[in-house]
Amino acid sequence: MTANFQRWQQLYHKYRKHTMIWEPMFWENLELCTKHHKRGHSIVECGVWKGGMIAAMADALEDPAAEFHLFDSFEGLPQAQPIDGKAALEWQNDTESPGFYDNCKADIGDAQEAMALSSARNVQIHPGWFEETLAGFRTTNPISILRLDADWYASTLRCLEVLFPQVAPGGLLIIDDYFTWEGCAKAVHDYCSREGVELSIQSTEYKVAYAVKS
Repeated sequence: MTANFQRWQQLYHKYRKHTMIWEPMFWENLELCTKHHKRGHSIVECGVWKGGMIAAMADALEDPAAEFHLFDSFEGLPQAQPIDGKAALEWQNDTESPGFYDNCKADIGDAQEAMALSSARNVQIHPGWFEETLAGFRTTNPISILRLDADWYASTLRCLEVLFPQVAPGGLLIIDDYFTWEGCAKAVHDYCSREGVELSIQSTEYKVAYAVKS
């Protein structure tokens, strides 16, 4: 338990209806962000759902100069492929499961609402599929926090290809689905192998996967 525990609890309850992240993991995301953010740098999240996680990050960081970029299709997840693993295919086919969340579909208005509740002042929401919205994307300032909740292999790989080169040395990469879906983990390792990137994936107590760019 950290000195910020009570504050993280408050932020979770503030954005509870805007997130599907388990509360202890939500706290750990915030703790990681406050340790690694560089003031004035950019924060990017790919796969925002209703925006609760990145909104809470904005409140935790208290950096009015930071840019916040939110990428999501707002149409749900693309179709999982065999490379994503049997569990991913089964999850997407089980549309009656309480954990299906309508294939992670959310209205852009939910994310706009969450960010309006936050302390973020420079917010850009990029609706659409990553293949389209990330094309040619560049932040004004280097990225200090890149949070990927892209689920599948192709989506995760595309995010890394475009965004990881823009992460500042010492910047934080959080990979939400690294321990959940085979395709996500494979995308991380394939990207690093192909680009010659040395990345040490670490885990918090509640299995938040993260790495710090060297």
